[in-house]
Amino acid sequence: MANSGHVAAAADPGFAAPIGERYFEHYVPGAVHEFGEIDVDQNEVIEFARKFDPQPMHVDPMAAERGHFGGLIASGWHTAGLMMRVLVEQYLSHVASIASPGIDELRWLAPVRPGDRLHVRVTVLSAERSRSKPDRGMVRSQIEVLNQRDESVLRMTAMNLLLCKPAG
Repeated sequence: MANSGHVAAAADPGFAAPIGERYFEHYVPGAVHEFGEIDVDQNEVIEFARKFDPQPMHVDPMAAERGHFGGLIASGWHTAGLMMRVLVEQYLSHVASIASPGIDELRWLAPVRPGDRLHVRVTVLSAERSRSKPDRGMVRSQIEVLNQRDESVLRMTAMNLLLCKPAG
């Protein structure tokens, strides 16, 4: 893939239902799912950073070469955006996802560089049905973004509200 806006689809045999038919009940605690491959493109790294995180290590290859990281690196926010694209296209239900009340413990663990190929590993930590609104539940997931050497470059815990499977 030459464009990081494109995510390679991968079948995930760990889910009992395809993403268009996936409900709260399909997110099983302990399940681990791996998705996507995204090539990190230098032009997109610079373009994103110019708009949202214009620090020299993200926007200026010459300055970045002399800096702490020894070369251009992607903004952590860009990496999080790439991860989110994978989650929306391959993990979060297209019929039952309501919203996310937030994330916990977002960590950028290693630099992401142009030319890296990223993938996402999601572990379902818990799935609890709402007592006050029994038509939905909260799924907590640990999300890791890994590079082509399987080094973790981003880790966070996400919370997602999902509708339960309709009766009948």
